[in-house]
Amino acid sequence: MRRTHWAIGVAAWALVAHPAFAGEAKRSTFGAMPDGRPVAAVTLSNGKGVSATIIALGASIQALRMPDRKGTIEDVQIGYDTIDGYLAKPEFFGATVGRVANRIARGRFTLDGKRYSVPVNNGPNSLHGGTKGFDKVLWDVAEVKSGPTASVTLRYVSPDGDMGYPGTLTTYATYSLGEDNRLTIEYRATTDRPTVVNLSNHAYWNLAGVGSPRSAMGHVVTIPADRFTPTDATSIPTGGHKSVAGTAFDFRRPRAVGDRVRDASDPQIEYGGGYDHNWVIGDRVTPGEHLMARVVDPGSGRGFELWSNQPGLQFYSGNFFDGTIKAKKNAILRMGDAIVMEPQIFPDAPNQRGFPSVRLTPGQTYRNVMTYRLFVER
Repeated sequence: MRRTHWAIGVAAWALVAHPAFAGEAKRSTFGAMPDGRPVAAVTLSNGKGVSATIIALGASIQALRMPDRKGTIEDVQIGYDTIDGYLAKPEFFGATVGRVANRIARGRFTLDGKRYSVPVNNGPNSLHGGTKGFDKVLWDVAEVKSGPTASVTLRYVSPDGDMGYPGTLTTYATYSLGEDNRLTIEYRATTDRPTVVNLSNHAYWNLAGVGSPRSAMGHVVTIPADRFTPTDATSIPTGGHKSVAGTAFDFRRPRAVGDRVRDASDPQIEYGGGYDHNWVIGDRVTPGEHLMARVVDPGSGRGFELWSNQPGLQFYSGNFFDGTIKAKKNAILRMGDAIVMEPQIFPDAPNQRGFPSVRLTPGQTYRNVMTYRLFVER
């Protein structure tokens, strides 16, 4: 079925190809930091009407534009129109999150017998690297390429002790867009001391388009996982796996996000105010990519398949948007207006012996690759 949908999507876009130069990477500036440093931006585009704007603050996806079944191009990434929003009210919009994505219980972990503490910024826990994670720093633009596949590579060197983490970590984030309508993000990192690393991207999707009256709750999602990792009331995994069968977490067959996202009879849904959990796709990082999820907006036909080499998928249903954030097009964000899907190693992995390891040592290279295979259904 997925192959059929993908074939239809490619055919549909072939009919609405736009005159943009194929494989173009265009530099610009997206405002400045409070200290005056310019925030670089690079827009990648192909000949099918798809473009992605990447900004150096947080190595973030600031915009992703794609056609619908009628050929109408809309931005499908929730975020801000200017740098001011990202500085004033950061919400991980499209950002690279780390050093350790997701949560670390009580902001503490032990590595090689030594206890480390990292900032607590999510209830009693540390989230996405702490109070100044990778989403809040200015990355350097290391390389920009036009051609059959347009790309930009950004670089950030996190010093030893940054946010409490050991080791100097050198990280590269490469975004690439091809004529096959695949947007790929590849993270690579090396260290000079043993440390822990778990990077991901926190793109907020509404495939109906920014400012649409339709929320993401109508998006139809498929996740090829028969287990997830249940959590306690603070969203820290309890350490085990639970079958999705007979629960609100069963997306093995296509289902709209909103069908069961408010099912308060399930304490797991109550804990997170919706979905904010890790689905178990595998038990280790793999050399190649595998299917993590499929998402489609029936109204527009826009969709994507998400592929990655990671074992876990954190699916978040925008539970904490409460009308206090004004995003692009002056849209007021409310609960469920966007969803997030983050390929990664499981939450709280530094403290969970049964989970895949996030340990990185000198001589090793951390790698997380994720590909959004964009399509349009008729």
